[in-house]
Amino acid sequence: MRLRNVAIIAHVDHGKTTLVDQLFRQSGTFRDNQRVEERAMDSNDLEKERGITILAKPTSVEWTPEGESDPIRINIVDTPGHADFGGEVERILSMVDGVILLVDSSEGAMPQTKFVTGKALALGLRPIVVVNKIDRPDERIQEVLDEVFDLFVSLDATDEQLDFPVLYASGRNGYANEDPSLREGTLKPLFQKIVDHVPPPNLDEDAPFTFLVTLLDRDNFLGRILTGRVNSGVVKVNQAIHALDMDGNVIETGRASKVMSFRGLERVPVDEARAGDIISLAGLTIATVANTIADTSVSVPIQAQPIDPPTLSMRFAVNDSPMAGREGTKVTSRMIRDRLAREAESNVAVKVTESADKDSFEVAGRGELQLGVLIETMRREGFELGISRPRVLFREDENGKRTEPYETVVIDVDDEFSGTVVDKMNQRKAELTEMKPSGGGKTRIVFSAPSRGLIGYHGEFLSDTRGTGIMNRLFEKYGPHKGNIEGRKNGVLISNGAGEAQSYALGPLEDRGILFVGHGEALYEGMIIGENAKTDDLEVNPMKAKQLTNFRASGGKDDAVRLTPPKRMTLEQAIAYIDDDELVEVTPKNIRLRKRHLDPNERKRASRAAKD
Repeated sequence: MRLRNVAIIAHVDHGKTTLVDQLFRQSGTFRDNQRVEERAMDSNDLEKERGITILAKPTSVEWTPEGESDPIRINIVDTPGHADFGGEVERILSMVDGVILLVDSSEGAMPQTKFVTGKALALGLRPIVVVNKIDRPDERIQEVLDEVFDLFVSLDATDEQLDFPVLYASGRNGYANEDPSLREGTLKPLFQKIVDHVPPPNLDEDAPFTFLVTLLDRDNFLGRILTGRVNSGVVKVNQAIHALDMDGNVIETGRASKVMSFRGLERVPVDEARAGDIISLAGLTIATVANTIADTSVSVPIQAQPIDPPTLSMRFAVNDSPMAGREGTKVTSRMIRDRLAREAESNVAVKVTESADKDSFEVAGRGELQLGVLIETMRREGFELGISRPRVLFREDENGKRTEPYETVVIDVDDEFSGTVVDKMNQRKAELTEMKPSGGGKTRIVFSAPSRGLIGYHGEFLSDTRGTGIMNRLFEKYGPHKGNIEGRKNGVLISNGAGEAQSYALGPLEDRGILFVGHGEALYEGMIIGENAKTDDLEVNPMKAKQLTNFRASGGKDDAVRLTPPKRMTLEQAIAYIDDDELVEVTPKNIRLRKRHLDPNERKRASRAAKD
């Protein structure tokens, strides 16, 4: 069967997964009466909840051009649109022969678009540009196309790549046309453009079998499943194979116990696969991402794409709070070590190092969201963890000077809030590089900011812009160290004992600041129960109950205390909120904030030692 391999790349929320839904429907992958979930490719629970793609996933559709009888199989890889999951995208570009670049007709080319497009152009892939959501009332199609062209020029695209075909589409309504004024039709022009513009895999079927692993998955019955594109030759079930590392050393030998090809959303067993096919392979137990799987006669590995290094790290520690072990089933350091080792194996953008005390692990990744998703996944699996504040990974340049990661921050806000945003970003040592009106009473502001200053800013940004602002970030470079950046301005309220929170005690504490706990919640010494209105930390007693006496209070003083509902933080908000001497206690049922040292005397000693 004739083949085309293509990846769909775009910024987050520009409509990739919705477009793939329509490609499924219009290619006949689903029966007319089949019940299909919206955004079928976002199969993981967290992807459905957050509405974002986290894992890159291959799929395939079959389409028969007009006047022909033989169908063409189009292998499509749906990629994440968020920069934190860029490690997924960098790997899979080696599996495809073309890319569809999707841009929103209003938002235009955003930072993540630039990041992935740069990788695709460097590999020599020729993109098809699809301007999506052309039915938006605030569309600005021609300006967006100019932005895309300028972006390609800035990324050193060749003349051939600059001569890109353009389609105007609405993924949700299922049409694409070469005429921007049309608002109806089908996706047939897109199918035809993929067939005409994306070259078929030009690979040698007669050479020995080779295959580069780009995705790793696990199955309870088949064990380790390796996904990638067959680079040359043919692989058959039960064929003898071996795995080579980057230097050509044999890691293990075995047999291809199962070969699976993608058909729609399913992985279907096949007897053999040929060069160019995207397949999954089972039968090996040690081979991992970036290894070459090959016929036993092959000794030269396929060169894997280098992956950008992580820029942020967090400390994952065993939960040592007084409530440890009450809610989770996986609480030991050995279980945490094994789980993190599995994650680092399948996700090349994550690096794990064990600390000297063996009770904590330094986990480095691309950003707060990527590590937040890992923590949330572990929490749902029954783990209990103590998580530290994120810190950036510094480096030294050739002159021995300290450097730190910088990010390009693109912010779209209503005009009235632009002054507040610029002021707040200046305090965080960001440099304003561009500011222009983006239509509809909005302003687009671009900053170059140290990653360190952006930790914990997103929640404050949403408050400052009344929830209407949109912030997008992308790793830019390692640049000179910016010196001290002021962190959280407010102190916290700390429980001075263990017990249950009482509304009689919490009522007066509301005057001190914002509470994070409500009546009846279990507390322990050193737990953070609220934010202090002042800059210093304050130890309080939230467990004091009213003394019962025989005397009735005069003037209706016995009325119940009316408490303001406590502020509940999500996992990402909690991680961004804490200071260096605090931890987030994560369990399957609760997210609590606490001081690293629960005993007040130890806290004082630690703070004195830090000042010295």
